[in-house]
Amino acid sequence: MALYRSQKIKSALVFLVAAVLITFLYPSKVKFKYDYSLGQPWRYEGVLTAPYNFNVYKSDAQKVAERDSIERTEVSYYTIDPKVKLTERHLLTENFSAGNMGAEVTSDYIQYALKVLDEVYDQGILSNENYEALAAQEQGYIYLVDEMNVAKKRELTELFNARKAYDYAINNAPPKIKPEVLQQVNFEKYLLSNLSVDELKTTQMQSARLATLTEVVGEVQKGERIVGTGDVVTTDIYQMLEGYRMAYEKASKSKSENFILFAGQLVLIVLLFGTLYTYLLAFRPELMKETKNILFISSNVTLFTILAFLLIPNQPEITYMLPLSMVAIHIRIFLDSRTAAITHLATVLMVSLVVPSPLIFIIIQVVAGRIVLVTLRNLTQRSDLIRTSFSVFFGMVVVYYAMTFAFEGIPQTMDWNIIFYFTINFIFLMFTYLMVYVIEKSFGYVSSISLVELADINKPLLRQLSEVAPGTFQHSLNVSTLASEAIDEIGGDIRLVRSGALYHDIGKMKNPTYFTENQGANNPHDRLSYDQSAKIIIKHITDGIEMAEKANLPKPIIDFIRTHHGLGMTKYFYIKYKNENPNMIVDESIFRYPGPNPWTKEQGVLMLADAVEASSRSLKEITEQVLIDHVNKIVDSIVADGYLKNTPLTFRDIEKTKYIFTEKLRNMYHSRIDYPELTREKKTEAESKNEDTNQNI
Repeated sequence: MALYRSQKIKSALVFLVAAVLITFLYPSKVKFKYDYSLGQPWRYEGVLTAPYNFNVYKSDAQKVAERDSIERTEVSYYTIDPKVKLTERHLLTENFSAGNMGAEVTSDYIQYALKVLDEVYDQGILSNENYEALAAQEQGYIYLVDEMNVAKKRELTELFNARKAYDYAINNAPPKIKPEVLQQVNFEKYLLSNLSVDELKTTQMQSARLATLTEVVGEVQKGERIVGTGDVVTTDIYQMLEGYRMAYEKASKSKSENFILFAGQLVLIVLLFGTLYTYLLAFRPELMKETKNILFISSNVTLFTILAFLLIPNQPEITYMLPLSMVAIHIRIFLDSRTAAITHLATVLMVSLVVPSPLIFIIIQVVAGRIVLVTLRNLTQRSDLIRTSFSVFFGMVVVYYAMTFAFEGIPQTMDWNIIFYFTINFIFLMFTYLMVYVIEKSFGYVSSISLVELADINKPLLRQLSEVAPGTFQHSLNVSTLASEAIDEIGGDIRLVRSGALYHDIGKMKNPTYFTENQGANNPHDRLSYDQSAKIIIKHITDGIEMAEKANLPKPIIDFIRTHHGLGMTKYFYIKYKNENPNMIVDESIFRYPGPNPWTKEQGVLMLADAVEASSRSLKEITEQVLIDHVNKIVDSIVADGYLKNTPLTFRDIEKTKYIFTEKLRNMYHSRIDYPELTREKKTEAESKNEDTNQNI
């Protein structure tokens, strides 16, 4: 009782540590309590009003559009290069002085040309490329930065390119300046671009314009209506809800640094673990007797919950990719269905704290978990897992779309991405087959599929047993039959006891002829003392354990080897030794098996089956009453010696086991019918040949 109380405390501590670990990794970002989608009806009852003032923010699309607009309508900043004007004026004067112009070009023409150069260069001449680009833009202006670093706006109409400047000179000439003579000046040669883009200034000013963009488009006042039941979530309503959500999360974030939030999260997680603990306490106390069971359950819950907490808040789309049904599969394979259902439900409820649309999530996952429990009775082959995975996939798809139609009617556009998410979930479930091996090695469990493989008589160890010790092999087969039939009747793991029975005597392969079922006419014990014989017989336990460990047999199978004789004695040699030495104090430990005694129902039944089958071989007469008396004698002796007191076997189980053993032994040893001889005095030759043929058949 004290041991069980200690295990209960240990189990509670394991769950508490798991709860604290999960709480530490709980997302610091508080989840908004409403779920909504643009263009879908508002699903909550009543009218939602603003509990406090909060800003309404631009949507991402609006912000991108405004930024694109600024970048698309980029205003360039230019500077004037004064050297261009001076250079071109000098060239014009120099060419005139050198007589490079026609005789009709007088100083009046040169003075007019210089005057025009001053005007157009002072206004600014753009390159043809920049001028055309500016003309194609909507704004049609630039900023001109002077020597004082002051930017002044210049419309395109005020600026020149070479062609426009030339036309300006021709069209604005006074009457005394003849256009045909002015053309001899080659005026266009002196019209070069003197405006260049100030890249630094342009970048600075554009950055300043982008910085003026605000995210806020309005404010919702306290008490103002946001949305009501049945309203369609329009763009405006959606932006108000987003503003409320951001304000809510910001307000909650300021509280996340205090102890109250952590304590609330911890209590919530502890309560969910508490449901698991109370269930185990009330309905599965036997599971709490082994710490590995509690570690296995808590590690499944903790692993999948932490994965969800780390991934879903940042990537909500993976919500349905996480294979939470794997929890139900793991627990179902190694423990039982009811524990799997409760463990899976607790995991789903924890994960639902951080997922969008938690109601839909819970319903889908609960249905998926129940599908696992219905379709996966026993995992004995790969097809079982494939069938379960397909069933979960189709079940999740059907439930998701059924709930979509129930809540929203027929949507305008179907979310086909969900099929992809469920497919990823399905693929993960298929890898459960690999996880079974990892769990077996990590926690010391053995799955049904491993037991089926171990029971194959073509396994190397069993094939070796059949060759080296055929009598022991036949004995093991008979014990396997007796034990599995009894366990099938009283309840237990049939595959486990069958496999355990096949391997329980493999240690006899080290000295096969020292065991009666493998002996011929000679008995090697005749040459040994009784204590030496007992030592060899007892050694088949340690030899068997050594061989099993070398062959990497699972621990539950090795436990059958340890316990099938418990702390019993080699009574034959003990009694013989004591009779020969009546006055000597006998050290019983020499004749006693190392144990321990069985502690599971399967181990207890195997001990009984082993003793009954082995001793029944010495019966001289086989009748139903003889078998009944023999089974009662052997079983009652083992029970009376207390070898089964650590097992959960009841008196009713013992009586049922006796009956099963008797029936199976009767079938094994039933007598054959003697065929009568033909009593006619003289047989014909044909009759004799026919009789010979039948006998050969």
